[in-house]
Amino acid sequence: MTSAFDTVTLGDAAVQVLNTADARQKANAARAVARQWLCRRMIGVAATGSVPDRPARPDQPVLMLPRDVPRRKINAGVAGRIALLHALAHIELNAIDLAFDMIARFSGQDLPEAFFDDWIAVGDDEARHFLMLEDRLQELGGGYGDLPAHDGLWQAAMETAHDLLARLAIVPMVLEARGLDVTPDMIKRLQAAGDQQSARALTIIHDDEIGHVAVGKRWFDHICDARGFTDPVAAWQDLVRKHFKGGLKPPFNTTSRDQAGFPEHYYAVFEA
Repeated sequence: MTSAFDTVTLGDAAVQVLNTADARQKANAARAVARQWLCRRMIGVAATGSVPDRPARPDQPVLMLPRDVPRRKINAGVAGRIALLHALAHIELNAIDLAFDMIARFSGQDLPEAFFDDWIAVGDDEARHFLMLEDRLQELGGGYGDLPAHDGLWQAAMETAHDLLARLAIVPMVLEARGLDVTPDMIKRLQAAGDQQSARALTIIHDDEIGHVAVGKRWFDHICDARGFTDPVAAWQDLVRKHFKGGLKPPFNTTSRDQAGFPEHYYAVFEA
């Protein structure tokens, strides 16, 4: 039985995900691409067309500067929990695009097939996370797009579009690692508010993100070795200083980071 994916490359399919504006459709498309690639139903890897500088986005939510987005408080009843889950859903939607941009943008490089297997699995996880959070929002009487969100996350993609090593240094090893730091406290606060269902969803996300940071660290080390860099710690620290303007903020969840194979001597220098 043939499918629409039988005549496209993985890179081109990833571009289709990036060019899908509707959030739920984007997530479903990401999951479909992952299934087809992992079953080896595509004709190759490299994208044959151009990769967009920015992914397509729905008309809502309104995007603001990070400083202008209202702060969320879990203890502010259902509205506070909706605001928190909406912000997290927005992060997961961006994470879908970050994974598929990684695949599409670097699909023409000489990389092992396992690299694309790993990142398509990450993209599938991010899509599953988005759908899980959006379903929970609807159960609480909300939905993705109801509240404003910020556009800061895509800055990391634009800043590192020129270099795979920089992309690996910043997206999984800074942004996703930061999720490991902050999510456990959110889980505790949701549990204290009596919202066990949302807490369970965030627990799933946190545990999956340990694997994502591990994937990023593994491929960062691989590319460092391929480029002849003998000190990946110094290489990562240099790239963070060059490409991540926000600064790394402690406290760090060393337990989860250790589980991801991301030891403290990489990032402890940023605690000062």
